[in-house]
Amino acid sequence: MRPILQRILAAACLLAAGATALAQGYPAKPIKFIVPFPPGGGTDNLTRLVATKLADTLQWTVVVENKPGAGGNLALDTTAKAPADGYTLVMAQTDNVVLNPLLYSRLTYDLVKDLVPVGLVASGPAVLVVRADSPYKTLADVIAAAKAQPGHLTFASPGTGTVAHLISELWQKSSGMKLTHVPYRGMAQALPDLIGGQVDMYMGSIPTLQSHIQGGKVRALGVTTAKRSPVLPNVPTYTESGIAGVELASVWGVMAPAGTPPEVVSRVNAAVNQVLQQPDTRAKILASGADILGSTPKEMGDLYAADRARLAPVVRDSGTKLD
Repeated sequence: MRPILQRILAAACLLAAGATALAQGYPAKPIKFIVPFPPGGGTDNLTRLVATKLADTLQWTVVVENKPGAGGNLALDTTAKAPADGYTLVMAQTDNVVLNPLLYSRLTYDLVKDLVPVGLVASGPAVLVVRADSPYKTLADVIAAAKAQPGHLTFASPGTGTVAHLISELWQKSSGMKLTHVPYRGMAQALPDLIGGQVDMYMGSIPTLQSHIQGGKVRALGVTTAKRSPVLPNVPTYTESGIAGVELASVWGVMAPAGTPPEVVSRVNAAVNQVLQQPDTRAKILASGADILGSTPKEMGDLYAADRARLAPVVRDSGTKLD
């Protein structure tokens, strides 16, 4: 038995040495960083910021690739089927890793079996906006108009099954009103229609909409977190406006294909956490209206799992399905 044990130990040592060498040599080629949404949105901006800081700080070559479609499922499916070598990453968020498994009865990938968490990046509340010349000045104005003409007002979102869409369902149920949901593929497509009057209101993340709010293109009516946003201090929360049960935020995090060597996952995790601690990175994220997170892979997985458990009854009660 001793020779067998010696061979097993020797093989284990070789594997450990190989893994260490792999991590130390990583990355040896460009990393593809996939964005599940079109260019110009909050997820895209955050991904490009992290990619730029990885390049500036560690001299990594990171190529950002936008792959929108199917509520983020296309990007996650592409990542799940990529080689598990650490050279394909995806910027996941609450919409696709928490809500999609609850909204789709059939997915082309298994979120738990085919993908692994790397680390959390940031979180941010959603904000409801109307065009600058809209007659609606408050959330109460919208509710009154919607009750007077059920289904007449249009509520645009970045897509069916997104956090923004789910918030609209919660809001309608809480307030006893009826809106007509108009899904888009992202803020870049929805904003011109909002400003042009084709839709009445739009909900998206603060990082996506902040510059348009401050530039006077749109008017913000409410944010979806318990406290007001520091970058929009004059915008009340839904709770302050007397609307209960509408507290949700988007949480962004990096994921990789399952089977990616743990040493490589740890190296990417450490790199992301490192750039998140840099003063200029923190300043840019905070100025966009998002909160900085950072985490271990386990903490990221635990948070998303807890959010899925918390939101499962909400999705069920909304009756929303995407199959």
